[in-house]
Amino acid sequence: MIRLAVALMLGLIATAATGQDRRLSHCIAIADAAPGIEYLHKASFRDPVPDFSARITYIAHASFLIQTQGGIDVVTDYTGFIGNVDLIPDVVTMNHAHSTHWTASPDPAIPHVLRGWGETFGEGIEHRLDLGEIYIRNVPTDIRSFGGVEEMGNSIFVFEVEGLCIGHLGHLHHEPDEAQYAALGRLDVVMAAVDGSLTLDLPTMLKVLKRLKSSVVIPMHWFRDFTLQAFLDGMAGEFDIVNEGAHSLTVSLRDLPPRPTVVVLRPDHLHEPAD
Repeated sequence: MIRLAVALMLGLIATAATGQDRRLSHCIAIADAAPGIEYLHKASFRDPVPDFSARITYIAHASFLIQTQGGIDVVTDYTGFIGNVDLIPDVVTMNHAHSTHWTASPDPAIPHVLRGWGETFGEGIEHRLDLGEIYIRNVPTDIRSFGGVEEMGNSIFVFEVEGLCIGHLGHLHHEPDEAQYAALGRLDVVMAAVDGSLTLDLPTMLKVLKRLKSSVVIPMHWFRDFTLQAFLDGMAGEFDIVNEGAHSLTVSLRDLPPRPTVVVLRPDHLHEPAD
C-alpha cells in the first residue's frame, strides 16, 4: 500500500498542476522538448554567471555548487564543508546514505536546508522550493543495503533554472520506476554516481542514463580513475566524451550539445581566486 501510494503521488506530480500556490515544473510540462554548450569555462565561482545560464562547479564526491545569473548559490549533498571560503549557500540539499552526503549540523545561517529523507529517517518528504529564478523539487527513491530497505530515504533533486532542467541523482540504489521517471521529466543535465558498487551497479546506471538521454551527463562519486574510465567506456559510442580536466561548467539551454555528451569535471574544494 505504501509503494502504491508513492507511485500515485509521483504520477500526479508528473501529470497535473498541483494547486494555485505551486509552480508548475517546466521539465515535466515539456518533457519531449529538444535541447541545443558553450560549455567548459574555467571560471572562478566568484565570477558573474552569464545571462540565461547556470554554472556547475564540482566540489567533492557528490557535492556541486550550482549558481544562477542572479546570484543564488545551491550546494548538493552538502557535508558542511565546501572549502576555505566564506560562502554561505542559499540552499543546500542532502541525502543521508553516508556521512559524505549530509551533515547533522548545517550552518544555521543557510536559509534553506532540504533533507532528502524528511525530518525522520524513512519518512520521506516532498520538497517544492520556488526562489523565482530557480525552482527546486525532489523525487524520492529508496535506500537499499544489507540492513534492508529504507523507503524514500534518498532523493533525486531537480533544479529548474533559465529553462534548464538539472538533476542530481543522489545516492541512487535502484532504477527509478515508471512513476519516478515520469516525475523527473526532462533532465538536460544530470549528475550521476558512477562508482558501480556503493550506489547503483554500473550496468543499471548506464541503462538509467541512456533512458534519460540527458544532453550533458556529469559523473560523480567515483573513487579512482579506473572506476571513472569503466563508466566512460560504457557510455562511449552513444555519448560523446569531454575530459579536459575542467573544474566547472557553464551551460545554457540554447547551447546544449546536439549529441548527448559526458562532461568529466574534476572535484576541488572552493578556493578564493588569486589576486
